[in-house]
Amino acid sequence: MRVLAVVSYKGTKYQGWQRQTNAPSIQEEIEKVLSKLLNTEIVIYGSGRTDAGVHANGQTFHFDINKESVDLDKLRYSTNCLLPEDIYVKSYEVVNDNFHARYSAVAKTYRYQIQLGERNPLNFETFTWIKEDINFELFSKVLRCFVGKHNFQDFNSKEEDENKFVRTIESISCQFNETCNTIEIIFKGDGFMRYQIRFMVGAALAVAQGKENEIFIVNHLQTNKPREIISYKAPSNGLFLDKVTY
Repeated sequence: MRVLAVVSYKGTKYQGWQRQTNAPSIQEEIEKVLSKLLNTEIVIYGSGRTDAGVHANGQTFHFDINKESVDLDKLRYSTNCLLPEDIYVKSYEVVNDNFHARYSAVAKTYRYQIQLGERNPLNFETFTWIKEDINFELFSKVLRCFVGKHNFQDFNSKEEDENKFVRTIESISCQFNETCNTIEIIFKGDGFMRYQIRFMVGAALAVAQGKENEIFIVNHLQTNKPREIISYKAPSNGLFLDKVTY
């Protein structure tokens, strides 16, 4: 029986989603609990990796159970009783045996949060703090350059890619909350490579802060030049994986 799970977590204390040799990970914590509850070794397969310090509201994973029937509501309750407080399984559901949490995904939605101005100690682990003012209208404008199908070879850290670094971003929305002095950016696309969103946010911030000109991003989306990974990468603590669409 194959089970699809949706999990939320605060990634501050972990070295990312993927199991590490000698560092705490989200995957390891969940596998330990499921293996104990089901009395057999359980390996889970995530929709993708999140890096150290990155959070999730809607990460997904699947795993197999060698039983014909399991009370998934009871299993979810027991799982959450044993997991650390910063990891929480939101749902379990039975799926087809050929379903795969990674390869069956058709889209992902990420959120990036920025705190401007004075530092807020209540959200420093889930917002990226930027002390200096930025040109929000320019920031929002240059972010929209990423919408569409592009070659993102300069906006990720992969050495090689089976799709030649081409991805499609369906939408990017950017909102400024004047009361809290925060910015929220929502990215939806068919997939994102390692550090891609952090590089995109970093590039837009560089333009909005006057470190680069407006055509900086457009120039780095060109494919008729050698690969040149940009040097602007936003911190991990403001990034959330919100939803995986199947």
